[in-house]
Amino acid sequence: MSNVVVLDFTATWCGPCQMQKPILEELEGEMGDKVEFKMVDVDQNNALAGKYGISAVPTLIIEKDGAEVKRFTGVTSADVLRSELNQLI
Repeated sequence: MSNVVVLDFTATWCGPCQMQKPILEELEGEMGDKVEFKMVDVDQNNALAGKYGISAVPTLIIEKDGAEVKRFTGVTSADVLRSELNQLI
């Protein structure tokens, strides 16, 4: 089985990030057995945010087998994310 991970770069003060959260929770409920969802608070994880070149939140990065395959900046709909993830799992 391939390893698919969604990295959610977020911040507590970010309004759009709060809108993204329930979308990711919905997808985790559907796909949590096939996809790992990780939340990364950019204020608490500056080094990781820097490593990924995060300049805006929310930013979602989908990785497969440790390599970035897709990046979304801004609130991204469940349908768009579901479609991308279904292609990878």
